[in-house]
Amino acid sequence: MIPQTEPFIREAVQANPALVKPNEGGVSLRTRMQRLVYAPFKAVVQEKKRVRALTQGPFLMVLDGLDECDNKDEVQELIDGILAFFNEHPLIPLRVFVTSRVEEHIQSHLNVPAVMLDNLVDHCSDDDIAMFLEILFEDGCRRNSVVRAYVQQHGEWPTQSDRHKLVEHIGGSFIFASAVFKFIMATNAIGGPPTPMDRLPLALKMNPGLDGLYTQTLARSMHLAHFSDIISTIALLFAPLPTSGIADLLGIETYKVVNVLVNLQAIIQVPGTDDIPVTLCHTSLRDFLTTKSRSRDFFAHPSHHVRLFLHCLECKVKHLRQNPGLFIRASEQIPVSATYALDYSISHLEDGLGSLKLTEFDCAIRFCREAVELRPGTPRLVGILANAVRRRGGQTGSLTDFGEAISLHRETLELQPSPHPDRSYSLNNLSNALLDRYRVTGTIADLEEAISLLHEWRDHPTFIKALAHLNSQSHVVKFIITDRLNPCACHFPGIEKISIRTYALGPISNEVIKAYFHKYLETVPWVDGRQASPADVEKLTELSGGLPVWAATVIGLLSPDLHHQG
Repeated sequence: MIPQTEPFIREAVQANPALVKPNEGGVSLRTRMQRLVYAPFKAVVQEKKRVRALTQGPFLMVLDGLDECDNKDEVQELIDGILAFFNEHPLIPLRVFVTSRVEEHIQSHLNVPAVMLDNLVDHCSDDDIAMFLEILFEDGCRRNSVVRAYVQQHGEWPTQSDRHKLVEHIGGSFIFASAVFKFIMATNAIGGPPTPMDRLPLALKMNPGLDGLYTQTLARSMHLAHFSDIISTIALLFAPLPTSGIADLLGIETYKVVNVLVNLQAIIQVPGTDDIPVTLCHTSLRDFLTTKSRSRDFFAHPSHHVRLFLHCLECKVKHLRQNPGLFIRASEQIPVSATYALDYSISHLEDGLGSLKLTEFDCAIRFCREAVELRPGTPRLVGILANAVRRRGGQTGSLTDFGEAISLHRETLELQPSPHPDRSYSLNNLSNALLDRYRVTGTIADLEEAISLLHEWRDHPTFIKALAHLNSQSHVVKFIITDRLNPCACHFPGIEKISIRTYALGPISNEVIKAYFHKYLETVPWVDGRQASPADVEKLTELSGGLPVWAATVIGLLSPDLHHQG
């Protein structure tokens, strides 16, 4: 309050009484602010009236919750008026502090050099949230007669323990805290728990306690274009993306993503800048969206993984067309959507495999081939093509596809010599491709090669380096390692630094190995109902050399669910 402004305000109102009648007189908000706030303040400053507070620094005017104003045109007009005033009077000792959620009509007008934008999420702690909730509940309990009656009989509500749990669940978001509080204190909740005391336990559970809050909030945007695609994408992404990354991945404009999300900020963190990922206020929202019985119309169907797989491939190809050197130069600034597409396209393929149609496989493989042609010799691009071809072969039984997949996986291995960090994954992919073809053809050579790949331990350089520290007599930790090959004869880097005693395990009889194969080969899920022939059993028994570990490895490879047996 600045008492010295009173005569100037009074004079303005006397000259135009409509200034204090918002719904009458046709006076705009910008004009009212100019006549009732800016002009009186400027007059006091210019007349150098004795305002003691001015000697201690500029005054601060707070506009809290600007996004809650329904009239967007008036909000934009208000902001334009503020900016115009400060452009005309840059040295006036007045500052305006505006708080708001990320609303496009607000942020676009405030995104100018004279305004400092900041994200409140970066400046709050659990203590801040606890104080915020304390104030909200104190006020809410005072206003709610049902809660007052409960407190008189039972004492403090919510208890300190319950408040602490709420703070932990909320995770530093004032918007989410406000949404949870409104959910708890809602009046006349039709069809739901009747009192705040009944709703508090649901909020404490979060999952599935907040299903009603999620449904109500998501409904605000469900009528908007691309709503389902955007929400399903956010729910199924393996790593969060910013709004521009989501837009680029889906092939739509960024403003359309923002338009859907601005109404959902009570449950989704929408950053004010485009370099920060969109995240969920609480992980229970993802559980809600991926459980059909709970989310219903908002369900993120697993088949959306297929769309994301295809979008990832299309996104990679688009950026490679623009810059064929992408993914190869370390100094290159790679778009976040392209990086995501390279890292997670196969993950979306695997999770959407049951929903992929043959035509979608064909489309995906065309994208993959073009990517390899644009950037030949890139192991990850070759590997993605190999996996797509292999999975199509698994659907059609095409030996041509299996052969091409195996050839492509061999190429990937050649591009990743040991100790390349991704080599173990490529070995696993080649082994799986060989086993897929073996299940169709029964060709023993494929099975033999798949098993031979196992002698390259997964991440063995790191493992061996760790073992080297356990040579001291003071260590009581010892390892027993079983392997088909003598580790000392494998020439692994660093193996000479480890104290190793090798013991050869003697073979067992062929009759026992044969009985083992007869028992467990019957449980293998063969393609088209085929079974292992007596000749197959004889050949496998001969190849095992009497080693039960080898026999168990074969069964484990053919039927992963049985790898723990034997």
